[in-house]
Amino acid sequence: MTISYPSLSAIQTDLQQGKTTVVGLVEGYLHNIKLNEHLNAFNEVYGDEALAFAQSVDEKLQRGTAGRLAGMVLAIKDNICYKDHQVTASSKILDGFKSVYSATIIERLLAEDAIIIGRTNCDEFAMGGSNETSYFGPVKNHADHTKVPGGSSGGAAVAVQADMCHAAIGTDTGGSVRQPAAFCGIVGLKPTYGRVSRYGLIAYASSFDQAGPMTRSIEDAALLMEIMAGADDYDATAANVPVPAYTNELKDTGKKRIAYISEALTSPGVAPEIKELLSQYIEKLQADGHVVEPVSFKYMDYVVPTYYILTMAEASSNLARYDGVHYGYRSRNATTLESTYKKSRSEGFGKEVKRRIMLGTFILSSGYYDAYYAKAQKTRRLIQEKTLEIVRDYDFILSPTTPTPAFGIAEIIKDPIVMYLEDIFTVQASLAGIPAISIPLGNNKAGLPLALQLITKSFNESGLFSFSKYVLELAKN
Repeated sequence: MTISYPSLSAIQTDLQQGKTTVVGLVEGYLHNIKLNEHLNAFNEVYGDEALAFAQSVDEKLQRGTAGRLAGMVLAIKDNICYKDHQVTASSKILDGFKSVYSATIIERLLAEDAIIIGRTNCDEFAMGGSNETSYFGPVKNHADHTKVPGGSSGGAAVAVQADMCHAAIGTDTGGSVRQPAAFCGIVGLKPTYGRVSRYGLIAYASSFDQAGPMTRSIEDAALLMEIMAGADDYDATAANVPVPAYTNELKDTGKKRIAYISEALTSPGVAPEIKELLSQYIEKLQADGHVVEPVSFKYMDYVVPTYYILTMAEASSNLARYDGVHYGYRSRNATTLESTYKKSRSEGFGKEVKRRIMLGTFILSSGYYDAYYAKAQKTRRLIQEKTLEIVRDYDFILSPTTPTPAFGIAEIIKDPIVMYLEDIFTVQASLAGIPAISIPLGNNKAGLPLALQLITKSFNESGLFSFSKYVLELAKN
């Protein structure tokens, strides 16, 4: 049988009424995974293990001792560590590597009886915006198999989109949860930097990386955040800020002041249907009594180059550990220590990852550090200050999540500059370290999902959830 639920509450209602079991849920999702193998969303499926865990959750439900996520069948992006399970970041250099510990978020989800059904395909080391850089091949968008699902969390997005799991956990460095969520018609949240522990995430750019939920409903995203968020002794960057009961704060909280990025309506790089969607919701919000005003973001031309200079520098440093000596892939052609390093890394990393490592190493090299890295750090501060100034004056910033709907597989992958510009609207929140959410708002005439993004001040995920729920209700009217 196929299976599809709009929310965890609907699942748990059926469980309480005896209409299904957790084992039955897992069997249904495994059936859907089998039906959709051609989408290449999963790198590995934990079928037998998930069924065994489901049996134990059913027993807990009968005893009344089940956790808050009983019935939640999750997929996790293949750069999140899960003890005694393979984790490869979709790279040859880690093919076959098993993690010796679990990420903090995994432990917290399992403690509430979430069931992890498998690890999903992604761009190699989360470097990409189309899920085409994976060593295991590209993922296909369920809405149109000729289109990309977005990246880097493309497999996670498609797994939710095609009902191969109920929700997924992705990671977002510069848009890697929000962009695929937009392309696949689901909810995707990038939390405030430090809101969720990074312990157990394979690092790409440490001052940007954050794990976030990818769901069918705002309520599920809020619940997952409530469980994942919070301080962690294993991660010094995890903020020691109390975690609100997000699920209790989803009510409409009155009229808001909203800024929209005026460049989104004037830039020739933004598709007409995206501009039309933004204009439509500006009018809807204004008609419902909200203050919605244009704001020009004068640093818009600098957000993408600033982001890529900094993340490539951090990637160069973080990926130095994959050397063919300690763990992971080791070239069989190596004969000396030096050739072990050179051949293992050149054979183990894909083209896009090697490009970013080399550019990052150049950026950090003597004589170029001040010209590129130091200048990018100063520009990041300017972008952050201007963005924080806007969210002090307004409750939210409204913008497209992406400049276009999902584009074709192999359409722009050969032009890195065009590919990088797909991040134009998502990297602003990443540079500022503040939360942002992608909200699915229907499809275009070709059946491809469309979405808008909301950005707010640090640690205001509660506000994002409640207003996003309101916007989704507005979309129904």
